[in-house]
Amino acid sequence: MTDTTVRSRRKGQREPYTRLTRPLVREAGVLVPASWEEALTRAAEGFRHGVAERGPDSFGMFSCARSTNELNYLAQKFTRVVIGTNNVDSCNRTCHAPSVAGLSHAFGSGGGTSSYQEVEESDVIVLWGSNAREAHPIFFQHVLRAVRRGARLFVVDPRRTSTAQWAERHLPLNVGTDIPLAYGIAREIIHSGLANEVFIGRGTEGYADYAAAAEPWTLAETERVTGVPAALVTELARAYARADRGQLCWTLGITEHHNGTDNVLSLINLGLLTGHVGRYGSGLNPLRGQNNVQGGGDMGAIPNRLPGFQDILDPEVRARYGQAWGREIQPRYGWNLTQMLDRMERGDLTSCFIIGENPVQSEADCLHTVKRLGNLDHLVVQDIFLTKTAQLADVVLPATAAWCETDGTFTNSERRVQRVRAALRPPAGARDDIAILCDLARRLGHDWHYTPEQAWDEMRALAPNHAGISYARLEQLGGIQWPCPSEDSLEPSYLHARLWEQDPERRGRPAPFTVLEHRPPVDRLSEEYPLRLTTGRRLDSYNTGVQSGGFDSPLRRGETLDLHPVDAEALGVAEGEEVLISSRRGAITAPVRLDRGLSPGLAFMTFHFPDEVDVNVITIEATCPVAGTAEYKAAAIRVDRIPAAAPALIS
Repeated sequence: MTDTTVRSRRKGQREPYTRLTRPLVREAGVLVPASWEEALTRAAEGFRHGVAERGPDSFGMFSCARSTNELNYLAQKFTRVVIGTNNVDSCNRTCHAPSVAGLSHAFGSGGGTSSYQEVEESDVIVLWGSNAREAHPIFFQHVLRAVRRGARLFVVDPRRTSTAQWAERHLPLNVGTDIPLAYGIAREIIHSGLANEVFIGRGTEGYADYAAAAEPWTLAETERVTGVPAALVTELARAYARADRGQLCWTLGITEHHNGTDNVLSLINLGLLTGHVGRYGSGLNPLRGQNNVQGGGDMGAIPNRLPGFQDILDPEVRARYGQAWGREIQPRYGWNLTQMLDRMERGDLTSCFIIGENPVQSEADCLHTVKRLGNLDHLVVQDIFLTKTAQLADVVLPATAAWCETDGTFTNSERRVQRVRAALRPPAGARDDIAILCDLARRLGHDWHYTPEQAWDEMRALAPNHAGISYARLEQLGGIQWPCPSEDSLEPSYLHARLWEQDPERRGRPAPFTVLEHRPPVDRLSEEYPLRLTTGRRLDSYNTGVQSGGFDSPLRRGETLDLHPVDAEALGVAEGEEVLISSRRGAITAPVRLDRGLSPGLAFMTFHFPDEVDVNVITIEATCPVAGTAEYKAAAIRVDRIPAAAPALIS
């Protein structure tokens, strides 16, 4: 191992984090309480000094996927206008950036193509790399309504999850073999004469090369590489291709790989092959895990797009925003979150503003993240708790909880914008996120005064996709899906109907098939590290546990290493026994839990309890070159028994 640090599991229930109610500043290496005036002045002066000394690209913004659209809009505007850089991103990079990249490549926009109502009315639903029952329980209710109506549910997942238990068929593929399985399904569709030739000829390009690339993936070869029985490949291929309405949905089992964007494109290829896109009831849909991952990207809190998902490299787009904002927009993409962390290590990025994110406990190979953040000259964290990330800051600003203490909007996985309203008063001493940003902007020479609605109206005046979504219409209708360019009408619930148009001019750019190469996980199995570890979520817990880990739940059992009984027997370990789990990066300890839903050779853990078992000590930082998302789903590990302590000598 390159790092032999061991993180041990602490017994018992963790105490809840204490809500931040006073700003903190670092004095002689220690965070101490300060007034708001002192904290805001220090935060602003640190940013001013960094930009003056090293230029605007020495600054980075981590915006928040749990905060409102309005906060994300102003966070990216702060980055581009107040500071002058495009270095802004959020935890979208950790999870669904490959989905955005893949959908944008194929269709020009990064949103899922259907509505939840369409899922309920579909004939075949494929959940690929998605334990939706636990990770997306509200969405899964829509799936269950479809199943009870007679829809066929297929689940593609290395584990027999609680979602797979509801499926008509479970396809248990080997971790990291999604592209071979997609090719095998495609070849079976083509050879069965079930490819949608009308749609392929009208709305796509590159089919001949794609079909040739699928040809080597016979049923026998697909089964050999993926572990999925040929009969199941055939059944899924024919059911999906023959369905009148077919939905293909995915989550982090697809995206959190070193080739996550390619994985997404392999599923998009299947939608193009069968014509399951651009019409009611058929779609390609990433399921977002946090309340506003979709909205954060829509608002431009990403390094390559302005609000409304408009490309920064488009000079007309930049000119429109530059004129409205009074500052020229950089004509180049900024650094994404992964690149910003790398630039911290190189010394190129020296100041950072983190709003509501906890990268110390959410990033792969987290000890490396701590080192990188430690290189910064100036770190400001705006949050509701003193997270492990906030503990490293020079200035900590106590904010409001976006989901219950502030006004604004969120955008969910079906592109539906919905109003949220303050239901609780924040604790005395905490301040609204937007008010904090405006205070900092004023200290840096920009006279900002925004209410949430003012921020929203400014955004929709610049972003055609959102132009027709006013607060008044949201109040009236309860929620509106984008695109909505006019206040006088609503668009269909599904995207890309243009691809079915007969008129080439109305049809526009065809959706391309993408030829892909199978590349196994980076962290190879070996005699020293013979087990494959994959990670995921559980129903009772939320992300890094900051908001959920300190509260009782009848379901919560704490972190475990889940093993198949065959592996546990081979290792000589029993259920409940504490074991040492090592990777090439570090080691942790956790108790064993037996799970027959795993395949022999596959282990499972979550990232919900980093204060007890910091799983991201052992995950690998290998990232998708397109999207920058790390390969959380495929670490190579070994498991060792912990020797019993020697009995004390009795004198």
